[in-house]
Amino acid sequence: MNATSPVGALLLCRAEPDAVRPVAHLLREGMLLAPAGEGWSVLVPEGTPWQGEQPAEGEAAEPAEPVDRVVGGWATALAVGSTWPVLALWWDGDRAGYTLAAGFRRPVGYVWLADGTPAGEDEAMRTFAERLGLDPVLDVQALEALTRPDPETDARARLRGLLAVLTRTGLELPPGPEPGEPSGRPASGADAWPGAERIAWTGWRDAVMVELDAVENSRMGPWMRGPRARALAGAQLAAGLPIALWGAGRRSGGWVFAGALLMAHGALGLAYDRIRDEAPDGP
Repeated sequence: MNATSPVGALLLCRAEPDAVRPVAHLLREGMLLAPAGEGWSVLVPEGTPWQGEQPAEGEAAEPAEPVDRVVGGWATALAVGSTWPVLALWWDGDRAGYTLAAGFRRPVGYVWLADGTPAGEDEAMRTFAERLGLDPVLDVQALEALTRPDPETDARARLRGLLAVLTRTGLELPPGPEPGEPSGRPASGADAWPGAERIAWTGWRDAVMVELDAVENSRMGPWMRGPRARALAGAQLAAGLPIALWGAGRRSGGWVFAGALLMAHGALGLAYDRIRDEAPDGP
């Protein structure tokens, strides 16, 4: 990858910001969250974790992790911890593409080379359309057109074509995020996005309290107490550990984080009463 080439990513969530906020906090990454049309939200990383951490003096630099692997892991973790699909768009100097994660189903993705040459499987587009509830005829035809050779269409244009299909579902990106640019910053600060807010990691307790507030104000609130809720939390803990171990064995940071997030949800469910009793404004 050319070090001077634009590298960036966007996370598109099929949910309103109020539903995305508590799960996004658990990614432990600085991000901008904003509405992106009817029933959609966009998360834009404020940092560049795919570039790797700066080494201390005298230490060798670790190789950077590919941007598609980083944001694919984020999408997987967000989808496992929620009930809505997450679409990660990414690009670097050599390629561009997407990863769609939905629950525990295997993520689906597609890749284009920088010049727009398709480098994925056609079946991925049909699965993509099915999981997002797109029109099986018109939308699938538009998506399949993105998998055909076109010497006048580069990878950036392919991503714009993908977004154009999603506008039929209500997606409308705020001004600023643009596939192919170094980062998806607003045109002139966060104020350029109506309803934009910064998601910052402030520690596990604050993140848990944010999630509790969101859950209590949702339809799930009444189900967070009692034997049934404890049984569900225990099942999440039991499922999270093998997922995290499986991801570690395959060196997949996304699945490791997904397993850890599932265990965190389980632990949250088991500790719900106690955390609320300790909260200053708790019942």
